[in-house]
Amino acid sequence: MEAPVTDKTIETFESIEELSRCAAELFTAETELAVARHGRFSVALSGGSTPGQLYCLLSTEKYRMRIDWERVHIFWTDERCVPPNHPDSNFKLASDLLLSKLSLPNSNIHRIPGELSEEKAALAYEKDLLCFFSPSVIPRFDLIFLGVGQDGHTASIFPGTIAADTSAGLAIPVHANKLGWHRVTLSYAVLNCAATVAFLVAGKAKASVVRDILEGKNQILPASRVHPERGRTLWFLDRDAASLLKNRNI
Repeated sequence: MEAPVTDKTIETFESIEELSRCAAELFTAETELAVARHGRFSVALSGGSTPGQLYCLLSTEKYRMRIDWERVHIFWTDERCVPPNHPDSNFKLASDLLLSKLSLPNSNIHRIPGELSEEKAALAYEKDLLCFFSPSVIPRFDLIFLGVGQDGHTASIFPGTIAADTSAGLAIPVHANKLGWHRVTLSYAVLNCAATVAFLVAGKAKASVVRDILEGKNQILPASRVHPERGRTLWFLDRDAASLLKNRNI
């Protein structure tokens, strides 16, 4: 069920299980396409609770056998400045649910070194991005998965932070001392250079912000500013997340 909204495509699902299956099919199809076109597939994964079921699905035999994992290069949209084995690590989430189930070369895993300070981690990650893609162009991911917070943030681009007010750089350190966290995030420049961006959003708590973004009620929210100029933006919503949209097909 699809409904175009400017440069966005919205797909709504009865449940997060259906949403996750569609996201797994997208991952598989985009891998095949990218490998056929240029011999490898680059994807940036997100953290949070919603993509967990996607990672579990991709680890099953059904998808493991369909994907040429040796040609898959996995990056992250953002990371907390914690060690890779910390419960809050986005890397750990993907590692526990997906990477540990695969025979993936270590050189294909491009994690953000969250055990470092946010400045050092951002510099190291940017170096990795430039080495993998090209030092002369903005990295162009084949696929980026994103989520949305109730405040409209995406990746670790939060309202009111430096990351939300700049399109410069590739990997940006995020400071928020009063909230007690430090992070690294991909910049708008990278997000908006992707071939495909897929937002995965579930839960009634997200319904209000989803409405504001997709119906143009608040265009200054970070997630509202993600729209690849030479790519496509997909919004995968479950019934609850889509519940306040005027034009929904579920």
